[in-house]
Amino acid sequence: QVQLVESGGGLVPAGGSLKLSCAASGSIYSIRAMSWYRQAPGKQRDLVATINRGGATNYADSVRGRFTISRDNAKNTGYLQMNSLKPEDTAVYYCYVDVIGFLGALNQYWGQGTQVTVSS
Repeated sequence: QVQLVESGGGLVPAGGSLKLSCAASGSIYSIRAMSWYRQAPGKQRDLVATINRGGATNYADSVRGRFTISRDNAKNTGYLQMNSLKPEDTAVYYCYVDVIGFLGALNQYWGQGTQVTVSS
């Protein structure tokens, strides 16, 4: 089993910054990819950014140039640096990981979510 602990959400004025963290622990041989999703009230959960184990990244058009995803493989931790935040970035942000277990099985896990609120 794998546990994900997210932190770093909060309330910030428009134009401000926040850095989210997602720490994974448990039966982890390797984390293949780490992603951040977000879900605003009444809307579907959308992909924000993804990073693979080698460091290749992909971003949603709405955040490209403002958000930066990164990871520390030694700590099994992922990060999302969010700059120039806008009110429309307000959402619950979820960490999502593809984990290879010690027996070779690939499973996916979601974090509990962290609220990001950007005031205008």
